[in-house]
Amino acid sequence: MTYPGEGMETMTTPPSTLPQSNDPCWCGSGRKYKRCHRRTEGRVLPGLVSPMRTVPEHIGRPPYAGTGEVFSLDESNVKSPDVIERMRVAGKMAGEILRLAGEAVDPGVTTEQLDEYVHQLHIERDAYPSPLNYQGYPKSVCTSVNEVICHGIPDSRALVEGDIVNIDVTAYVGGVHGDTNATFFVGDVDPVSRQLVAVTEECTWLGIEAVAPGRPISDIGRAIEDHAHKHQYGVVRAFIGHGIGEQFHGDIQVLHYYNSQASLTMRPGMTFTIEPMISLGAWQHRMWDDGWTAVTADGSRTAQFEHTILVTDDGADVLTGGGGAVSPAAPWNR
Repeated sequence: MTYPGEGMETMTTPPSTLPQSNDPCWCGSGRKYKRCHRRTEGRVLPGLVSPMRTVPEHIGRPPYAGTGEVFSLDESNVKSPDVIERMRVAGKMAGEILRLAGEAVDPGVTTEQLDEYVHQLHIERDAYPSPLNYQGYPKSVCTSVNEVICHGIPDSRALVEGDIVNIDVTAYVGGVHGDTNATFFVGDVDPVSRQLVAVTEECTWLGIEAVAPGRPISDIGRAIEDHAHKHQYGVVRAFIGHGIGEQFHGDIQVLHYYNSQASLTMRPGMTFTIEPMISLGAWQHRMWDDGWTAVTADGSRTAQFEHTILVTDDGADVLTGGGGAVSPAAPWNR
């Protein structure tokens, strides 16, 4: 899709010397440059989205897979030992798929190609890619580039040198979901973006280290926000961590900023995601017309990491971590 005055990737290439504000835009829209492409230079623009992929019939699928309709299940926040063991399997699988997807990131690769690869990695493991047809989402993975905060739909846009891209993988296997994501560099990335990604990973692990039974869940947001603000970064508020298990998104809400009203007490056996979205600038967002893609309101770059967490008797167990994970441990403990 396109926005008014904007085009697809097949449009005329921008000239080496851009026009002045009141000159006709180089894209041929007939509008002045300042009203057309000046506001989008350097921004991610939507590309072509291919049809939804299919999953072989023998693979178990979540209830929404056929219709896209999501209904709440009567699922306890505290999981049984059986559910937890199945979640370990799903979490480890999601982590492995994320790592392999990250290894495929390179200049010239399209996010559509990443989706095709991630989809196939799930099929090879007899797993269902959880995002596929969740509330109608058309792809098997979310790919969020540069200023895209989350839920970017894979399309025909090729990654370019200097991009950063978040890949969000969720695997459904054994009747449960495992959810994880990470932000990857595309070729040579500028120091400012590199620091943003590093601090975002640190924020994620500080949030994980704040998990403790008997403590309010607001401790997580406090730890994340304090570290982000130390670096003068924004913490996106509109999108939060969530309960997970037999449901992709359960009742638990994990804010990535401090709010005293987030008073749920963490208890052993709870499972949820911690997935802070940290921006170089504004924490406010706006939505693309596709209804999914969220971008920073000021166009500043944003990064994200995510793990699925189990609350234990003395802290947290990272179900999507381990030796094969993209972010296997706190950066300062490696």
